[in-house]
Amino acid sequence: MPSPSQPETLQLLQGGEALFPALTAAFDASASWIQLETYIFDFHGAGAEVADALVRAARRGVTVQILVDAVGTGALPAEWQKKFTRSGVQWCAYSPVGSGLGFLVPERWRRLHRKLCVVDERIMFCGGINVLDDFYDPNHGVLDAPRFDFAVAITGPLAAEATDAMALLWWRVQAGYSARQRHLNKAWEKFKMAGYGGRTHLKKLAQPESLAAGTSSGNARRKAVLLLRDNLRNRHSIERAYRKAIGRAHQEIIIANAYFLPGGKLRRALISAARRGVRVTLLLQGKYEYFMQFHAAKPVYGALLAAGVEIHEYSTSFLHAKVAVVDGHWATVGSSNLDPLSLLLAREANVVVEDKAFVADLSSRLRQAIAQHGQRVDPARYKNRPLGVRVQGWMAYALMRLALVITGQRY
Repeated sequence: MPSPSQPETLQLLQGGEALFPALTAAFDASASWIQLETYIFDFHGAGAEVADALVRAARRGVTVQILVDAVGTGALPAEWQKKFTRSGVQWCAYSPVGSGLGFLVPERWRRLHRKLCVVDERIMFCGGINVLDDFYDPNHGVLDAPRFDFAVAITGPLAAEATDAMALLWWRVQAGYSARQRHLNKAWEKFKMAGYGGRTHLKKLAQPESLAAGTSSGNARRKAVLLLRDNLRNRHSIERAYRKAIGRAHQEIIIANAYFLPGGKLRRALISAARRGVRVTLLLQGKYEYFMQFHAAKPVYGALLAAGVEIHEYSTSFLHAKVAVVDGHWATVGSSNLDPLSLLLAREANVVVEDKAFVADLSSRLRQAIAQHGQRVDPARYKNRPLGVRVQGWMAYALMRLALVITGQRY
């Protein structure tokens, strides 16, 4: 357990090339507990190296808990199932869809999209990067260029806060599975083994209202705050953070986001910022993974471009980042896209940072990506795009809206 006085440190990590060695080093130095949540855990290339480090830690007696999304990650390969079982690595899938038409049940659309890891309650990793090799895609094979994505490594009190949230979700998933198997006592024993059975409560996470930099115990100002989006108390925490920062912007907003289909409030916030003289720049996907999300974003370009928002499309490889910087002092790095799936349905995790050095580093990398790999969307060409392209966009947009109606969500 980290000391309350432990200094807070922040490190920006670009791509798996930076994240995976940092994860592996933390796993190899771990003493008691590793918690890992990810949407995709793939065992090709760098993913296998991360998995091997987890096995090594478990063999030393470290408690290793891996929670993956059952849709994002397929069945655990037989080879790794043996390795994990023999070493003691605990593997669990979040919300299996089941056979047949299970995925047609709207409740099954609520996925675990967080990419979080905490080691020994001391260091936390949060971002948009799955356990997936930068140069490999399960649907597209080998990639010519790495994905564009980010994570942040943080030491200090935030790691302990994330530990509590992850432990609670782990227990809930285990309890749900064991209840179905009529083994609820067994689930509780697993929860106690993780060191939480003796606690009278789990610590309260920092609330969205403390976004600017947050406060820790007392009046100490904190550089970073962890925001978790769920479908209970924190349904709009991440979107509120964006809107609050955008509403206070005076000079510049840069957003890089993989799946961009913001709701009316967020769109109006961006338009309002542009109209009052803030330079608003969006870096969005030019090369897409999923047809519907990519084309559904196109109809919203018009109002943004008309207000003076710059839109650049990244086509060198897959843009998977979910980051933003505002006025040189505010930033967010996390797993949440600015689309209905992330903002209304999925479990997401973003870190909000107020630290000029960190924000300057992220800003520099975003500007470089825009300059070297971005293709600016010309408002005139967008306005005169072919009818077939327009139809594709409106059909995809309509399908997204229909999906929200089915789930009972307003956007």
